[in-house]
Amino acid sequence: MAQPKKKQIPLRLSEQLYNDLMQWADNDFRSVNGQIEYLLTECVKQHKKTGKYIPDFKEDEE
Repeated sequence: MAQPKKKQIPLRLSEQLYNDLMQWADNDFRSVNGQIEYLLTECVKQHKKTGKYIPDFKEDEE
């Protein structure tokens, strides 16, 4: 069965954000594109679950 086609979108990032994402992606053994897709997927899952885009943290969990 063929995989669904992925949409391509233009995305402009600041150099600092790109560098931060690149380092994070390297640490997670992903490409920058893969890291962005992973982060957006997790964010959407969280939003569907709680209606928020970040989880609630208690102060003692930080």
